[in-house]
Amino acid sequence: MALFAQLDENNKVIQTIVVSDDDCGGGVFPGSEPIGQEFISSLGLGENWLQFSPDASYRRYVSIGSIYITIGDFFTQPQPFPSWTIDANYDWQPPIPKPEEDGYWSWNEAQQRWVR
Repeated sequence: MALFAQLDENNKVIQTIVVSDDDCGGGVFPGSEPIGQEFISSLGLGENWLQFSPDASYRRYVSIGSIYITIGDFFTQPQPFPSWTIDANYDWQPPIPKPEEDGYWSWNEAQQRWVR
């Protein structure tokens, strides 16, 4: 099985599908991607499909609403706040680490700090 995500004009995942390995050249990435894209197109399911991996061996697993980052060729969740940046593991990080103290903390973007 090969997994594909369809992107909108803003590189946001709008749907995901499973394609048989037989319909995408054996399912082995990266060679399977263009074959799978051609197959999906032949079904009339639209354009802008990218293959992704359930085990994160390439392009980590995605869900509806995930964002594709062209530079780096990866998927991630939408940026939670404008001040947060992507780390080496493709996870969003705040400019100030979350306090380790017990309790409920939320990020206050206007104040650029964690608040209880």
